[in-house]
Amino acid sequence: MDEQRLKLILEAALLAAAEPLSLERMQKLFAGEEEVPDRHALRKVLAALASECDVRAYELKEVASGFRFQIRQSLAPWVNRLWEERPQRYSRAILETLALIAYRQPVTRGEIEDIRGVSVSSNIIKTLIEREWIRVVGHREVPGRPALYATTKAFLDYFNLKSLDELPSLIELKDHAVNEDEPE
Repeated sequence: MDEQRLKLILEAALLAAAEPLSLERMQKLFAGEEEVPDRHALRKVLAALASECDVRAYELKEVASGFRFQIRQSLAPWVNRLWEERPQRYSRAILETLALIAYRQPVTRGEIEDIRGVSVSSNIIKTLIEREWIRVVGHREVPGRPALYATTKAFLDYFNLKSLDELPSLIELKDHAVNEDEPE
């Protein structure tokens, strides 16, 4: 299959997909064909697509679960006006709990409570699980066998990350928090 045809097929699939597409899923698009493109060919075409997006309002982004087209972040203020609903706000407790799970995973609810100094509401854990940002990855071998929580690919995708290595360092977060508290 020539590269131009492959590029059109991948672009169409990425535009039609409701979620990021992994390389494996892209290869399955060609099941039954005489020639199935290998990962190297797919990456080459994806790089060409990404390059073509440089002059567009959208970009090809690789996140944890694959590749997707998305609106450039710099254009979000205008595009967000298409939706009348307000973006969901998360409480400080939810964000602190999510951050602790992301940076300390796998972690138990008791460990989160020890660090935060307050109890963690069942609704917070339920909300994070319903959003598919965290999941139970096991149980600690101690009395009561508390659940161990860790983040998911959906968490990485939502925050535009390929891996946990892309999370800002705790020092960067602390500096950011200090700068926000300073008067202008």
